[in-house]
Formats: sequence, structure tokens, C-alpha cells
Amino acid sequence: MAARFSTKDRILELLKKETSLTVGELARLLGITEMAVRKHLNILERDSFLMITEMRQPMGRPIQVYSLSPKADDLFPKNYETMTLEFMRDLKDLHGDNVIEYLLEKRSERQKNEYLPKMQNKSLEEKVEQLKNIQVHKGYMAELKKLGNNQFELIEYNCPIFTVASEFKHACSCETNMFKQVLGTEKVKRVSCKTDNEDHCRFLVEA
Repeated sequence: MAARFSTKDRILELLKKETSLTVGELARLLGITEMAVRKHLNILERDSFLMITEMRQPMGRPIQVYSLSPKADDLFPKNYETMTLEFMRDLKDLHGDNVIEYLLEKRSERQKNEYLPKMQNKSLEEKVEQLKNIQVHKGYMAELKKLGNNQFELIEYNCPIFTVASEFKHACSCETNMFKQVLGTEKVKRVSCKTDNEDHCRFLVEA
């Protein structure tokens, strides 16, 4: 994802990652006043980029909680250069499911061949870090967390091919298998997926 610098863009990125936040939480994360946060939220709400719900408290008034609207999803990278949903539906109608699986696996093979040379002579930790960097460059808003010795969590906050993957789930299994191949370990498990109505795609990686 391209670098974001404005406060408004940082709010969008935080809401993409955390899924929902209050004014107070945004103010703390951004290091600015709640009044300044509200000013930006008002603009985003005016442009229909936000959804607002109320969270009841044991005492006092309910707190407003902000999350991104479906319209805001268009602000994040979508990569349909060679694989559009309409095109794939047409192919499925003409040739059946097998041709879709073939195309997705060919795409995964190309990715594997692109990624593998960047993994040479690296430890698993270095490979996962490199994979995270590649995915960031491709618009996945990826983040890496080290859980233990040779155990990592890779999170993708954005999916550039979400619309396609939602209809053709084989894209998700192709990605997981490609990760196994480029990282050199069978212990890559997708523990959550945006196409299953989860907040983000998360992978556990072990040696």
C-alpha cells in the first residue's frame, strides 16, 4: 500500500487494521486531541466512509464506535489487472470449474517463481520478513508478529483480490500453498480469512 501521511489517511489505516475504534482510542493511537480526531471523523462521515454504532456503558451515555463503510474499501488497493471477476465468470460458464482452478494455480506458480529467488540463503525468520515486505508492496497491508522461536503470525489487513477470492475460494488455498513453497515449510496454516467474514487473513508459520 502506498505510504499515507495525513491524519485522515492514518485514521483510515487504523480502522482498516483494528476494524472498529472509539474517538478516545484513535486520539491515543494518533497522539492528538479528541477534538482533532472528531474533525477528521466528521469529514469521513460526510463522505460516507464511516459506519457508527453505539456501545453501551455500565454508567453514563453510550460511546460511539467507528468502523469503515463498504465504500471505504475502494480506498485500498484492488488488483484486477489480469484477473477480473466478470472474466472468470465467463470462463467458468464456457469451460467449467476446472479452468478456474487451472488459472488460479498458474497465477500461484508465477508468484512462487517471483518470490523464491528472494528467499535464497535466508533463515525462516528472514524469509517470513521478506514475504511480508513483498505482500506490503503488492497492497496487502501485511504485518508480521514473532510468537516464539521460529513461530510467526503473518497478517494481511487488505486483500487486493477480495471480490474474486470471495467467489472463487480456490484462490485462498493457492495462496496458502504458495506460502508453504516459498518459505520452505509445510507448517503454514491460514487461521482466519476475509472471505469467511473474518476481519483479516491470518497465517501461523512454523519451522
